[in-house]
Amino acid sequence: MTAEKKGMSLPLKLLIGIVIGIVLGLFLPEQAMTIVVTLKYVLNQLIMFCVPLIVIGFIAPSITKMGSNATRMLGVAIIIAYTSTVLATAMSMVAGYILVPHLPIASTMEGLRELPAVAFQLDIPQIMPVMSALVFSVLIGLSAVWTQAKIVTTVLQEFQNIVLAIVKRVVIPILPFFITLTFCGLSYDGTITKQLPAFLLAIVIVMAGHYIWLAVLYGVAGAYSGHNAMDVLKHYGPAYLTAVGTMSSAATLAVALDGARKSKVLRSDMVEFGIPLFANIHLCGSALTETFFVMIVSQVLYGHLPNVGTMVLFILLLGIFAIGAPGVPGGTVMASLGLITGILGFDGDGTALMLAIFALQDSFGTACNVTGDGALTLMLTGYAEKHGIAQQNISLDL
Repeated sequence: MTAEKKGMSLPLKLLIGIVIGIVLGLFLPEQAMTIVVTLKYVLNQLIMFCVPLIVIGFIAPSITKMGSNATRMLGVAIIIAYTSTVLATAMSMVAGYILVPHLPIASTMEGLRELPAVAFQLDIPQIMPVMSALVFSVLIGLSAVWTQAKIVTTVLQEFQNIVLAIVKRVVIPILPFFITLTFCGLSYDGTITKQLPAFLLAIVIVMAGHYIWLAVLYGVAGAYSGHNAMDVLKHYGPAYLTAVGTMSSAATLAVALDGARKSKVLRSDMVEFGIPLFANIHLCGSALTETFFVMIVSQVLYGHLPNVGTMVLFILLLGIFAIGAPGVPGGTVMASLGLITGILGFDGDGTALMLAIFALQDSFGTACNVTGDGALTLMLTGYAEKHGIAQQNISLDL
């Protein structure tokens, strides 16, 4: 990757950006924060515009390269993503019944300073929503395989090279600046100093759940594939930190791909197919977080936990909604608001409190999602090897 070749590693850039952002947010006046908010808005628009291009550029060509095995591998990927999400939420549900009644959690979420409005809005609409890009990629890729469309296949491969250039020259270079501006805003409005302590204990518990589930995923992936899972996990530091800053699996996609490609045990064709796909359908960390927090909100506002049958139905449906949730900040909880109000019966206050505390932890849930994608890609690699699926030659160095 270009940043690492020049001397300063991407993780170091991200850490420096986080620290600088927090410090600046504590001291900058409102006039300066107007500039920060505006720059963050513009950079976010640019990154989000690139996301559908990245999804199409990686998934569709990767499906065509897999040939006749594409349909089967897509089915396997969806099944393991859903299974991971449901089992993670089941673990969170059990922990909630055990721990939530004993937590001294306050329900006050007041005292935040309001961020100034953007000076001007430079809207850069996406060419299509992320989920539309995902469905388009799958359908075009599979159809090209079924019809043996050689011209379309060639065009998709050329488009992949174009997208790689965008990722290399645009997305990755601006990520550290975007993260700096994000944390500057969080520091200025008081989220870090005021909101976080109110639910600190709950967040620590949820984060512990993330690490436990990641350990389970990588343990299972290593045992199933016969490869050393640490050879995948050790390359995910930059992606983890990027996800903490962007709060978006989709926006972290470029960095996640770069890290996964460095692993010697992941097949390159599985990386190019699996990582972009899982970034949009595998949200185990966010779903785990949401499950624990809805139980906290229920206890705080309504004085009781949802019954077991209701929670089981909630997590089974949440797994489906997670597959369809956009890989953007708050995507999981926004996509599942219907479940929160319809299944759990939350009113306006409950929904508002749920959105507030979920936002506090959303970055770490996203980091869990992204890091877990590496384990699932290792499972795909093991599946392909065990079933004699020939490896496609793909060279996509950033």
